Amino acid sequence: MNKRMIAYIVGWILIFEALFMILPCIVALIYKEASGFSFLITIFLCLCAGGPFVRKPPKNKIFYTREGFVTVALSWIALSCFGALPFIISGYIPNPVDALFETVSGFTTTGASILTDVEALPYCLLFWRSFSHWIGGMGVLVFILTLLPMSGGSHMSLMKAESPGPSVSKLVPKVQSTAKILYEIYIVLTIVQIILLLVGKMPLFDALATSFGTAGTGGFGIKNDSMASYSPYLQTVTTIFMILYGINFSVYFLLLAGRPKQALQSEEARWYLGIIGVSILVIALQIRHLYPSFGVGLHHAAFQVASIITTTGFATTDFNLWPEVPRCILLLLMFAGACAGSTGGGIKISRLIILAKTVKKELYQLIHPQSVRQVVIDGRAVEHDVLRSINVFMVLYFIIFAFSVLFISVDGNDLITNFSAVAATLNNIGPGLELVGPTQNFSLFSNWSKLVMIFDMLAGRLELFPLLLILTPETWRKF
Repeated sequence: MNKRMIAYIVGWILIFEALFMILPCIVALIYKEASGFSFLITIFLCLCAGGPFVRKPPKNKIFYTREGFVTVALSWIALSCFGALPFIISGYIPNPVDALFETVSGFTTTGASILTDVEALPYCLLFWRSFSHWIGGMGVLVFILTLLPMSGGSHMSLMKAESPGPSVSKLVPKVQSTAKILYEIYIVLTIVQIILLLVGKMPLFDALATSFGTAGTGGFGIKNDSMASYSPYLQTVTTIFMILYGINFSVYFLLLAGRPKQALQSEEARWYLGIIGVSILVIALQIRHLYPSFGVGLHHAAFQVASIITTTGFATTDFNLWPEVPRCILLLLMFAGACAGSTGGGIKISRLIILAKTVKKELYQLIHPQSVRQVVIDGRAVEHDVLRSINVFMVLYFIIFAFSVLFISVDGNDLITNFSAVAATLNNIGPGLELVGPTQNFSLFSNWSKLVMIFDMLAGRLELFPLLLILTPETWRKF
């Protein structure tokens, strides 16, 4: 294992985190907040911790899948631990477990919070919470890929380990160029949303925080009612952009490259939009009696469906008070998630499509044993390695889910609360049902349960394997 290169990349992660923290320092200066000193102290600590690792580049810059997965897992852990320090140093979240929970929730774009009064935080900490969504949405290592020179399979190994979905493909021949394209699309979409929110007379700070939360499909609100107090126009803009960020970014690349026909052939995008449309219609019909008109109900249904399936977690209403059918649909959407290659979490639509086609193929072969059929998506046969990894992923997913529900049940909360809390953290959604509904928070859980859910948030964002690999003794042995 190329440990020197792993340390080198983790060091750069801490250096970039220090640079990212300059922004909340500026916010603290603008609003004259003493809490800005907590970021200055953390910047110093990040530079001290990361500096020695990046001072001299390693001679051997080649590493492959095993190193890639380990690097990604350790990078996200380091990013989260140092990112939690401003909350602790400022005294606004003195409990280290709570501070780590809040920070991991930010970077993994989960949006689950332990804060009972969000508006009590200073602007610089509110900015950092929301900005952590934007950093984690596309992936900080994807950003690093655009800057660090590496060789061998290093670039692709890192990208596969951090990017959400069953498989990762290059948009252009060079992986570095692919990473740059992804970030260019990401930045442009963010800027467009900020402008549209400002047109709707949203304050600049609110527009930045909301856009960061939407871009990363994170959902940290800067108000206690999330998005409920904003105008219907601002909520509609956010709804549209949540849906846009849940689409595979390769679709946007194809559109920009002048290949709209190929972009429209994306089976995953069609299913994703179809599921959203049907879910909105069914929920709107179910909740029409709760609102003044069908249009208002449709508006709230669209927002919540977009928020849950993209795993953003914003809310305009307390959907925990909705009838059982809408709540059940939202719970199922928590598991479905957005498209692979987007900033959304969950199992991913592409995995569900492939699983459904695999079941169909197996049933057909039971009837016709001599037949030879392949699972095909977007006109291409799915490789056996991808099918195997999806099957293993699903097994691991449900094992982690079951044990997580069991582990947090020691707190004595009801089953729906525990079940939806794990669903909300493992799928990087944020709000759940009952005691962790959209108007509640996760402060009721013990430190033990919060640590379990911290693991779930990291495992969900990193697609399980990187986090599990660093816990496997075989990973660290020499071959």
